[in-house]
Amino acid sequence: MNHKRIWVYIFCLFSCQQALAVSYYVDSQRGDDQNSGTSKSKALKSLAKVNALSLQPGDAVLFRSGTTYQGQLKVTSRGQAGNIILYSSYGKGSKPRIDGNGDYQEAVLIQNSEYLKFENFEITNQGTVPKPRRMGLHILLEDFGIAHHVDIANLYVHDVNGSNVKQQGGGAGIHWTNRGQKVKSAFDGLRIENCRIERTDRNGITSSGYSDRNNWFPSRNVVIRNNYLNDIGGDGIVPIGCDGALIEYNVLYRGGHRFPQGDAAAGIWPWSCDNTLIQYNEVAYYGGPWDSQGFDSDWNCNNSLFQYNYSHDNDGGFMLICSPTENNGIGNINTIIRYNISQNDGKRIKWEAAGFSPVFHITGPVKNTQIYNNIIYIDRKRDPKEDTDIIKFDTWGGAWPDSTFFTNNIFYAADTASYSYGKSTNHFFSHNLYAGKLVNQPKDARAIYANPEFVDGGKGGEGIKTLQGYKLKASSPCINKGKIITGIMKDFFGEPITANPLQYNIGVHQSNPEKSMQTKNAQ
Repeated sequence: MNHKRIWVYIFCLFSCQQALAVSYYVDSQRGDDQNSGTSKSKALKSLAKVNALSLQPGDAVLFRSGTTYQGQLKVTSRGQAGNIILYSSYGKGSKPRIDGNGDYQEAVLIQNSEYLKFENFEITNQGTVPKPRRMGLHILLEDFGIAHHVDIANLYVHDVNGSNVKQQGGGAGIHWTNRGQKVKSAFDGLRIENCRIERTDRNGITSSGYSDRNNWFPSRNVVIRNNYLNDIGGDGIVPIGCDGALIEYNVLYRGGHRFPQGDAAAGIWPWSCDNTLIQYNEVAYYGGPWDSQGFDSDWNCNNSLFQYNYSHDNDGGFMLICSPTENNGIGNINTIIRYNISQNDGKRIKWEAAGFSPVFHITGPVKNTQIYNNIIYIDRKRDPKEDTDIIKFDTWGGAWPDSTFFTNNIFYAADTASYSYGKSTNHFFSHNLYAGKLVNQPKDARAIYANPEFVDGGKGGEGIKTLQGYKLKASSPCINKGKIITGIMKDFFGEPITANPLQYNIGVHQSNPEKSMQTKNAQ
């Protein structure tokens, strides 16, 4: 009976908390700060009044759609598991707009909060002149500990003019920070999903945390999913100091065109992270005086996996894999790059680095890199300054890459394709197909030199769904000529790969019913 009474008490307590939850309404046009805010007819008016609210688990703050608010929205709210605090909108019309006007470092500051959902807002923060560290949304933990379940969704963040110089502090559309000298702080369950980010300087979605491996305290269960980023001054999506971050289904166009000579930027890349999974993303039209690849496996990272991504028309190339000297962090180890398509990457013809833009730039003491079942497609050169390097091994701080494996890839170039190895050690090529005029061709005992016979290769447009032309014809020399690699469940097109396949193809397409039927009939 005592146990029953305890459970009844707990149930009643929870039910009471739910019943006592309050929804506050905010309306800049019809509201009044003298109101209670607890109904639409008695809505609050200003951000100052909202910022002063003391919220309890289960409470909600709802802004009327179609309204605008000048200044800074500050959120410091702690819900509970199963009883979150919600910031959102109500009514019909455009998202409620928070406009920092460049007067604040961030138009929206979410600080030391957890069990929180923040959704359905438009955010802008443009001043008369650019200012370092200016942001649209800043999610900050400081001397807090572990913050659980912070959910950011369906935002439109635009026109944030921070500095495009990284050393000045940059700026971002959305940035998260975890820090603290007294209490180490990190996120467990940060999600940034379904947001649109446009015209933000310097960066799109970025972060800062405990990056020093001697003081590493990673955030976990970070998910950045299904966001659209366009016209970003520098870097696109950069998780820092995370373990197990998931970056998927994002689209990033036209980034990097505003950072200055001497800086570097790329599309999507982790730094000081372990076990990062980057998949089903599209990055295109990246430009800039240095780097400017679609993707980057950067240093101080372990076990980064890039799969099922689409990179195209990026001036700097498809993939940077890099690390500085041996004694700087943990270097870059155990990167896997598989089942990706790169189309017409690496064609930088302006800025000081014009003519240097290999599709793969592998530089410094990176170790144990696995690159398999990808397609690299380069059409005819449009300018004599274009780089012809498909793969460029390079040095950073005097050290070179070691133990790099290229297997089952299709390297297609309508013109010349060159390969540069430098002083890299233990690089191995096996079961790859090469098309084009080759310079310094790799030593590959199982190489195929032929047209891969795509259904309609080179015709990819905007969107991963435009890539069906990279499937193989029934007559393709790639079919049944790949090295069997177990542990992958499906190919680029979502078609299953059996655990013990009778056939294994070169490239991203593993299923070919026509060929299988021909083989069966011949038997």
